[in-house]
Amino acid sequence: MDPRTPWQALARPRFPRSSWPWRAVGYLATGGVLGGAACLVFLVLGVFSLFLVGLPPLLLSGLALGGIERRRLRFVDLDPAPDPHRVPAAPGLAAWLRLRAGEQATWRELAYALLLATVLWPLDLLALAVGLGLPLALLSTPVRFAVDGQEAKVVKVYLVTSWPEAFAAALVGVLLLVLLAYPLTAVAGARAALARALLAPRESGQGDGIGEVIASRARLVDAFEAERRRIERDLHDGAQQRLVALTMTLGLARLDAPPGGPLADRLAKAHSEAGLVLTELRELIHGIHPQVLADYGLGPALADAADRSAVPVVLDIELPRLPVSVESAGYFAGCEALANIGRHSGARRARITARHEGGVLRLDVEDDGRGGADPAGGSGLTGLADRIAVLDGTLAIMSPKGGPTLLRVEIPCPVPTEDSAPTEGSASSSPRTASSSGRG
Repeated sequence: MDPRTPWQALARPRFPRSSWPWRAVGYLATGGVLGGAACLVFLVLGVFSLFLVGLPPLLLSGLALGGIERRRLRFVDLDPAPDPHRVPAAPGLAAWLRLRAGEQATWRELAYALLLATVLWPLDLLALAVGLGLPLALLSTPVRFAVDGQEAKVVKVYLVTSWPEAFAAALVGVLLLVLLAYPLTAVAGARAALARALLAPRESGQGDGIGEVIASRARLVDAFEAERRRIERDLHDGAQQRLVALTMTLGLARLDAPPGGPLADRLAKAHSEAGLVLTELRELIHGIHPQVLADYGLGPALADAADRSAVPVVLDIELPRLPVSVESAGYFAGCEALANIGRHSGARRARITARHEGGVLRLDVEDDGRGGADPAGGSGLTGLADRIAVLDGTLAIMSPKGGPTLLRVEIPCPVPTEDSAPTEGSASSSPRTASSSGRG
């Protein structure tokens, strides 16, 4: 991994040959120039603002300098420095000024600007004079000796009177140029850390909070899937069995009733209604969480969905058992895609391709229909995209006018070990796959 800050670069063996020493020089040099200019500006603004128009010009100068400094951080800090200011809720200069005056970031920028204009820029120039000026002065000794002819004074201290002494001074300059690059870069890193702390502080707790939110959302998905499976089991083992018993009882009662009478007609109608309710309940159970998905995994479940599709489907599926939440999200994405193909696409054929490669489940559903699919048009894919996003996955639709349409789902997930693999129902411990089969 390439270093992102001077502190990371200093620990690398290749540091003297890298660009980081020159980055440090550029950062300190521009800091000296910018600080000197800021000193003059603040001297002028300090007199006129305090006695004539108050603090607004000082605040505005702090805002401007803060923006410049955040961009200048790119010299020695490759991580972007975001703008900490909020966007005003109302338009207009007055609303913008009220918001800026009430923000802590504005006052931090003003404090940094005053610090730069009074203390920091002389320190920047002093560090450059020692870390770069001294070695360059020694390196230039042979040139100055040749110009003067007989002697040359090294940094106003040592008098050089011969060529060997001049080249020895230049050699010392080369060594100092390399050695002083380390403290010079460390000074630039400290300056950049101070600037970032005041102008664009890294919200260390924010990343932890986001990570916890993502983890909690994943736990909610797992809990939701477990609840779906519990409801499916309760309906399958409870209500469905009672309806089966009721249907059988009504069928036996029809056999015992006198044929042709009103009782037989009522029993036949009740038997038919009970059969319809049983069929609808089975479809409802299948939609909640199909048993084939729990028992055999995503591959066979997609094959079962393809068999029930209104459009012939070609399958190219090679999948191991995956985490339950991933299999469920992939299955319902495939089912929703097939339902949309049957209702809206006018396609004659569809294709499902599913692979698990490089720790990512990739599911493609393609059809040869008219195209022009719009997820925002109520296709049901928006909710699926949100559900897949909880698993850190993506759902993309490519559907130009005239077709074809391709729906692609990608979900990062490891293959569970045998101990953690789904064992619900009668699932086999070995992976189940479906490949190159078709319908229609």
